[in-house]
Amino acid sequence: QLHLVESGGGSVEAGGSLNLSCEFSGATWYSHCMAWFRQSSGKEREGVAAIDTDSITTYADFVKGRFTISKDHAKNTLYLQMNSLKPEDSATYVCAADRFCGYGLRAVGYTDWGQGTQVTVSS
Repeated sequence: QLHLVESGGGSVEAGGSLNLSCEFSGATWYSHCMAWFRQSSGKEREGVAAIDTDSITTYADFVKGRFTISKDHAKNTLYLQMNSLKPEDSATYVCAADRFCGYGLRAVGYTDWGQGTQVTVSS
């Protein structure tokens, strides 16, 4: 089982940027597919971006062109660079790992989850 710890959240004005990090620990995390999800009050958890073991990325339509997911095996870290932030991007962002892959932005297949980091975007 992987242990995941997010950081980098905060409060920014609309149009600003944040870079979220998710540090992994545990055996063979590089064989997992990974993703960022977000959840805000009163809304269901939604997939934001995913990256597979070949570093092929998938994005939700609402973040395409604004967010970039990446990973650094040497640092055991997953990233989410968020640009052109909007108030509707405000949420708790959570990273997750899927040892079996194939689930993309669907939360159901992810087996290991972090605690999340809060992002607040003001207008």
